[in-house]
Amino acid sequence: MPSTSELLAQVPFFSLLDEQERTVLAERVDVVTFAKGATIFNYGDPGDALYVVVSGEVEVFFKNDTGERIVLETARTGDFFGEISLLDSGPRTASAVATSDVDAIEVDREDLDELFRLAPGAAMDLLSATGRRLRKNAELLRHTATRNVNEEVEDLRTNVMKVADWISEFSGSLPFLFIHLGLFFTWIILNVGLFPFGQFDAFPFGLLTMVVSLEAIILSVFVLLSQNRQAARDRVRGDIEYDINLKAELEIAHLHEKVDQMNAELLRKLAILERAASK
Repeated sequence: MPSTSELLAQVPFFSLLDEQERTVLAERVDVVTFAKGATIFNYGDPGDALYVVVSGEVEVFFKNDTGERIVLETARTGDFFGEISLLDSGPRTASAVATSDVDAIEVDREDLDELFRLAPGAAMDLLSATGRRLRKNAELLRHTATRNVNEEVEDLRTNVMKVADWISEFSGSLPFLFIHLGLFFTWIILNVGLFPFGQFDAFPFGLLTMVVSLEAIILSVFVLLSQNRQAARDRVRGDIEYDINLKAELEIAHLHEKVDQMNAELLRKLAILERAASK
């Protein structure tokens, strides 16, 4: 197995270091392995280290309030994850699981201080990568809906409701109108005495009036059933839109807070390094 220094040389994040500096850092960091399916950390765990993937893949994800699993990133060779909690000393904001056998370099806060002392430019690499991740998270918030109103309502329909929806939709269509115009025309022609047959419903067409009235009553019931279901759908849609808007607002506020904390922390570290370099 390659030495820790050789592993560091394979990772772009440590490319700014020369061989001697990598050797110094290699004495501080740890190389850890995770089997496929192993949980590296869970949401809410203390954040005391970031991980740089040497080989394998790691899936970083979280579950929203409805239990939906949202993948934030798939970290592969050279990628790192878990840096947010390390920078602000807060709990983990997501979970990470190994999707294959993983070798990774574990970097704690003291190791990170040493890295920034040896290569101050690595701080900007870390900030850039974190910014890309936050941008991707914001994109997910814009395009990820918590629930689908059609799935929430459509699957709950009974056979009666399905029939009511079909009748309500058909009764408001042009074919329905043309069919009735044809029936009414035929009915009236047969009962005005133009032909020797027919004449089963003489003017003023009382039977036709009764049939049309019964049809109107029956259709109105089906239309009301469909409208009630549509009102229920609208209520669900309103609840979903409220949940999504609230979630987006909270997440964006959380992202702004994290970015401000990371900027302050990195500026503080850079200021310390500048003072140390000027002495």
